[in-house]
Amino acid sequence: MIKFGTGGFRAIIGDEFTKANIELLTQGLANKIKREELQNYPVVIGFDRRFLSTTATKWCAQVLAGNGIETQVITEQAPTPLIMFTIKNNHTKYGLAVTVSHNPAEYNGIKVFTEGGRDAAEEVTDDIEAEIAKITAKDVKIIEYDIGRESGIIKEINPQNSYIDKILSILDVEKIKECQPKILFDPMYGVGKTSLQTILITCRCDIDVIHDRHDPLFGGRLPSPTNDTLRRLSLMVTEGGYDIGIGTDGDADRIGLVDLTGKFIHPNDILVLLYYYLHEYKKWKGPVVRNIATTHLLDRLAESFGEKCYEVPVGFKHISSKMDDTDALIGGESSGGLTVRGHISGKDGIYAAALLVEMLCVIGKPFAEILEDIYKKLGKSEMAEFDVKFSKQKKEELKDILFSKKMLPSFPIEIDKVSYVDGCKVYFKNGGWIICRFSGTEPLIRIFCEQESIEKANVLIQIMKEFLGL
Repeated sequence: MIKFGTGGFRAIIGDEFTKANIELLTQGLANKIKREELQNYPVVIGFDRRFLSTTATKWCAQVLAGNGIETQVITEQAPTPLIMFTIKNNHTKYGLAVTVSHNPAEYNGIKVFTEGGRDAAEEVTDDIEAEIAKITAKDVKIIEYDIGRESGIIKEINPQNSYIDKILSILDVEKIKECQPKILFDPMYGVGKTSLQTILITCRCDIDVIHDRHDPLFGGRLPSPTNDTLRRLSLMVTEGGYDIGIGTDGDADRIGLVDLTGKFIHPNDILVLLYYYLHEYKKWKGPVVRNIATTHLLDRLAESFGEKCYEVPVGFKHISSKMDDTDALIGGESSGGLTVRGHISGKDGIYAAALLVEMLCVIGKPFAEILEDIYKKLGKSEMAEFDVKFSKQKKEELKDILFSKKMLPSFPIEIDKVSYVDGCKVYFKNGGWIICRFSGTEPLIRIFCEQESIEKANVLIQIMKEFLGL
């Protein structure tokens, strides 16, 4: 079973993430490429630091080579945004990243990208699945990696300098040099170190790095930059007198942020901060795009600018597509992924981090103070989150309650409307909301709730949990 979710094909290593499945997936893609008569365009492949990522990259390249399709293999472990940038910069039609981003260490996977370096749309991955369904292992064509490299159909590249130079060309490097901030960076044992460290050192920042060795187990933590996983970063920021702490997830497409007091800045607030900075200080105008489980404070901020905020389903492909349609300035999600117009169409934690450093130097105030100024003008919103694994039987029960019978608990706040576009989202008349949806990357049901205080949000989540028997 090879199924694509919101973030590509993801599976447990040795279970469904196997050599046979990876070869079938790549053959399915090769068949699609040949059917579309795009075999004269190379396919870019990059990989992260997870177990089997390097080897799986070679498996993919061998199959593409066996089908007469040139492959450009990024030789160094690469952030996913660097891979997406290379697809866009090299004008290729397809690309692959062997990564599973922020998932637990026992997982690995493959993300498919299309022209311009964007996440493959659902119709693209559906088409690949359909191609896979037509074939078996005997249909897979292979040229051994070393033979392919010698013949030139497999080329090894290192595009890191181009990616770094592009980000530096957008930044106000001189302003950062004047400020010389002291920064602590936690790549969470992932691939973010080299790119971000090089950018910040070029800008004359004083940067220290923790958790940067190669560890496929990610130090026993989930490689996702959250309040819980960045606790050591928070402590070290205050103890070391740093101006800012930055964390990136396993493949560096998501960002976490800690201010100089050690306070974790929620990804919702990162989006608010950057939209505010780009619009008011860099004078880049345009609307904003967020997914259905991201703060509505962005809506109020956009309205204050005379702009619009667009809501889309979860999955960054929906964000990038809507950004194209509306010429939006910025788009993002509450899990720490975001992008800015003019860069790549996917999430980039490294670029986001660099912009936040610039913002710190230009405004000259701690992030918490900037947020307080925004709260005073627009009101404060806080989000509570809950997720839990479920059995197949429980999933069917929950689907029946939420989506077939469309039952809801009795909430102490008046309901404005309910949406089933992606999960079940209840909009309250006080401006808050709560959503229940199944994860597209793990066997989890997730509940998010936003209210004016974390206490009120937690109360509503508890009501929903009890109603669903979670």
